[in-house]
Amino acid sequence: MALLEVRSVSKRFGGLTAIRNVSLEVSEGEIVGLIGPNGAGKTTLFNLISGVYPPDEGDIYFDNEKITRRKPYGCCRRGIGKTFQIVQTFTNQDVLYNVTLGALTKAKSVKLAKEKASEVLSFVGLWDKKDQLGSSLTIANRKRLEIAKALATEPKLLLLDEVMAGLNPTEVDEALELIRKIMDSGITVLIIEHVMQAIMNLSERIAILHYGEKIAEGLPQEISKDEKVIEAYLGKEYVFDGEP
Repeated sequence: MALLEVRSVSKRFGGLTAIRNVSLEVSEGEIVGLIGPNGAGKTTLFNLISGVYPPDEGDIYFDNEKITRRKPYGCCRRGIGKTFQIVQTFTNQDVLYNVTLGALTKAKSVKLAKEKASEVLSFVGLWDKKDQLGSSLTIANRKRLEIAKALATEPKLLLLDEVMAGLNPTEVDEALELIRKIMDSGITVLIIEHVMQAIMNLSERIAILHYGEKIAEGLPQEISKDEKVIEAYLGKEYVFDGEP
């Protein structure tokens, strides 16, 4: 069953068409990758799904409900969690405070929000850093904190926007382990990423955007051999060997 349905959506900013007639489905329990060159419209599509922008055409359905023009807080309460490409951390507040704010989306009291935040910090491996300021964290841990804030909202669908960008190979492996742990907990994932070996091994299906249009969608093995995808993004030198 489709948890998310994006039906022929388009979005324009002045004379620029950022998204043109894009459709996409994500089934409950699935992890789907979204790839494409910089400026292809990937983050804009995330912003349409999460309510940051309304589409100019088309509709979006989540959990069998039309959410086309629902505001971000409404999408969040409905069950759509989202990380930001540029980490949005309250750098002068501690880690626990940051995650507690996310938990307040649904928690009925600050006490319950702190309890949820503590649970999430343990889950993502940041409990020992709960009293540290956001500004003191490494980039890898700031990315982890960004995921924790989204998880604290208790999402059914988690939109991950380049959570592996800027990480070294060891940190990428740790991020992959966390994402698989999130999937095992029953959360559906839609992920934007430029670390190709990671997303090819992580995703069940992959869609590619180019100049705001979806030019291909399929299994990782199919996408890696698609001539349109190779020309637009992967390059002739890319080889998918099935290993992370």
